[in-house]
Amino acid sequence: MKRAIYPGSFDPITFGHLDVAERALRLFDELIISVALNEGKKPLFTLDERTAMVREAVRTLPGHERVKVTSFDNLLVDYADQEGAIALVRGLRALSDFEYEFQLALLNRRLNARVETIFLMPRGTYMAVSSRMIKEIAKLGGKVDDFVPASVKSALLGKYAKS
Repeated sequence: MKRAIYPGSFDPITFGHLDVAERALRLFDELIISVALNEGKKPLFTLDERTAMVREAVRTLPGHERVKVTSFDNLLVDYADQEGAIALVRGLRALSDFEYEFQLALLNRRLNARVETIFLMPRGTYMAVSSRMIKEIAKLGGKVDDFVPASVKSALLGKYAKS
């Protein structure tokens, strides 16, 4: 069984993330979407909230029964070994993403050559969508319906209503 891990902070998960996950499911038998603790990014949502949002969002994916949602707070390549994954899936939207992701992939290969990194691009509709931008739009009262699932929109509205 070919298993891949799609790691990220998913703060929050977007349609772009889901598009990359759907593409990965075409290539792998099983996909583990792993929500990173990543406190350095100062997430809007807690790890548990982000994990729950991802679980809810992936239910719409074709092949969702082959998706497992977890969280992790250790070295990604060690986590990949622990889960029996052969690849890491990373989404690329722009050239600026590629430079960072390329460096990370080379470092991960150096740490664990058994785990490959696969880069996937979301469809053009989602190329400019980032979680950071979605949070800013929601915070300023803009519409996020075209960028995130309804459950994520509700969570965003709930967070910013409290501010």
